Amino acid sequence: MNGADAGHGPSGGDAARAAEDARATPPPTGRAGHSGHPHPHAPAPLRVSRRPWLVAGIIALVAVALVGIVIVHTERQAFGFEVDLMTALAAARTPAVTTMALALDVLGGGVLSNVVFPILIAAALLVWRRPWAALYFGIAALASAGVTRLVKVTVGRVRPEDILVHPDFGSFPSGHSSAAALIATALGLVFMRTWVWVAGVAWTVLMMLSRMYLGAHWLSDTVGGALVGAGVALVVWAPFAYRLYRENRLPHPPIWRSLDTSAKA
Repeated sequence: MNGADAGHGPSGGDAARAAEDARATPPPTGRAGHSGHPHPHAPAPLRVSRRPWLVAGIIALVAVALVGIVIVHTERQAFGFEVDLMTALAAARTPAVTTMALALDVLGGGVLSNVVFPILIAAALLVWRRPWAALYFGIAALASAGVTRLVKVTVGRVRPEDILVHPDFGSFPSGHSSAAALIATALGLVFMRTWVWVAGVAWTVLMMLSRMYLGAHWLSDTVGGALVGAGVALVVWAPFAYRLYRENRLPHPPIWRSLDTSAKA
């Protein structure tokens, strides 16, 4: 080696350290890009944001508890503005609207709303290959019904007097409204489609209006019921969020069709 080469080439110690560093450096990982070279980093694991939804659900349930406390401390009577609203709705009753409200009364309560519809929805989710969604919906429906019953018994609010139906005990919160909001929120979270949310909100608002129109509930009862249903759906959703997201990205042909056939179609 001449003097020029010795001035610019690495020393023996530098060469050894470079070789050691090369052995210690792991090869790049990841899928190959368009150029044929691998990406320098593997994709980060998916994170589903749960916190905002969970906080919203907790706030809704806390709001129900606070309203319930206020109702108990006001001797379980209606607020003044609710009496005025109920008087106006009773004066505006017509046979056609009453018929529709009575139909919603049957569809939104009792065995249909608390047993039949949840079973049918869970079964449909299973048929269309959404087992995690079916499990989530079943747990949320049971929890919502349980919370609604617990608050009803605890608060024991008096119902309006000008009533057209024969409901069970306890005016706050509205069981019809909580069931409607539970279905709307749970299915909205499962499918994450705008039309599902819009249809669910419309169904819930119609149920709330029908309960007041029939004289079965005060305004705060229906709002409290909607908060119970939505709040429970959001809180129960949180531990299922990641599995529901992954399940939603899979194909969902009915169980009588194979996945291979669906993919080819």
